[in-house]
Amino acid sequence: MPELPEVEVVRRGLETWVVGRTIARVEVTHERAIRRHLAGSADFADALVGTRVHAARRRGKYLWLPLVAPGADEPEDALLAHLGMSGQLLVQPAEAPREKHLHVRFGFTDGGRELRFVDQRTFGGLAVERGGAELPPSMAHIARDPLDPLFDDTLFHAALRRRNTEVKRALLDQSLVSGIGNIYADEALWRSRLHGARPTGRLTLAQTTLLLASARDVMNDALAAGGTSFDSLYVNVNGESGYFSRGLDAYGREGEPCNRCATPIRRISFMNRSSYFCPSCQRTPRRATVGA
Repeated sequence: MPELPEVEVVRRGLETWVVGRTIARVEVTHERAIRRHLAGSADFADALVGTRVHAARRRGKYLWLPLVAPGADEPEDALLAHLGMSGQLLVQPAEAPREKHLHVRFGFTDGGRELRFVDQRTFGGLAVERGGAELPPSMAHIARDPLDPLFDDTLFHAALRRRNTEVKRALLDQSLVSGIGNIYADEALWRSRLHGARPTGRLTLAQTTLLLASARDVMNDALAAGGTSFDSLYVNVNGESGYFSRGLDAYGREGEPCNRCATPIRRISFMNRSSYFCPSCQRTPRRATVGA
């Protein structure tokens, strides 16, 4: 699933190619892609045609485009997008062949490139959120992400201490901190030398500060590389893959030497997925169950 860096790369592409343009037509070819828009495809299209894209915004793994209605000066509604496992927002020439898994396409009044929503696994989706220009109502429970200037490190530390769960579980909890998924959680933990099973109730403020700094560093490094792509399911708006997978220190490197101490990286089962860590640099905490 795309995480914060991948979604931010897409947001920047939308900011370049879509912001300021007026939507002329909307074609929905797969109803599941707009299942969160309960009023259906006709209402979805009616709500969008004639609106001007005001900005491209993101919180965690969610994107939204504030929309200015005809005759209005300020945005009120928003087009919300979640990429799910394989969703792609592509900017394509109108004459480009239709993608195999094309579900929604948007044309603009200037006659330039289209915006297309492509989703092989159909776990992602689009919806119009009324009154959602500033923050879509369905995202009210999503916490700020570590790259947000308003993210409060001290409040996050206090929340960790109160929650008293395993630190990796906390990093994946989007109500505590958004945008971090399995890949960047493992990378941030490796950089901060913390095992994912360490209880958050035992973290010192210094350790939380280091963990957040590590998360910011690894996500900024990934942004500079265009995100992490292991296959063709994540691409930017131009259809290009990111190459941060070459810079990963823990995730996906089972059996390979740690880049810090040369100890083989281990993989354990975690929440129906995998966790990767260095058993030497990231010592298993006492009473933690490895592989749980």
